[in-house]
Amino acid sequence: MSEPLDPDSDLVRRCLAGDESCYAALLERHQGRIYSFLLRLVGDGHEAEDLAQVVFLKAFRSLASFELGRPFHSWLFAIAHHAALDFLRARKTDLSLDHDEDPIDPADASDGPERLAETALDGALVERLIAALPPLYREALLLRHIEGLSVTDVAATLGIPEGTVKIRLFRARELMRRKWEAFEKDETPEAPRP
Repeated sequence: MSEPLDPDSDLVRRCLAGDESCYAALLERHQGRIYSFLLRLVGDGHEAEDLAQVVFLKAFRSLASFELGRPFHSWLFAIAHHAALDFLRARKTDLSLDHDEDPIDPADASDGPERLAETALDGALVERLIAALPPLYREALLLRHIEGLSVTDVAATLGIPEGTVKIRLFRARELMRRKWEAFEKDETPEAPRP
């Protein structure tokens, strides 16, 4: 049984053959996801719009280098990843990961964003928890849990090993869990004083 083709493959082929309306269809199909991803990474709507335009311009210019067997959306997220990192570096945002944490086991399935959502936290709090993550953790979490990419696709998109993706996802979930617990503790009503 053959693997289903990427739904964008036909549009990419037609675009490469000179049908510019197909590029417009690809843009329309993916611009919301790319913008949302960039907005969550850079935290500014205007900057995310500008970066999204850069991403699609780069994609259009390098479409001939796209491997037709690869998912198109993963390729776009890879371009967005590089654009966001360049932007964050230019802003001198600290992209380093906290290496002072205790070693952790990525196989541990502690609470992640799904668990937080199940606890009836409002979406704004979950968004704040995600936004508070270091950019490299936030990016892996967004690609995996918000965009629905597989760990393999996240690894390919970011150009890192799958094990590194799993570690970043685990640490992102762990940081979110800690921040959530701190929030819950702060929100717990105090006992009345005698």
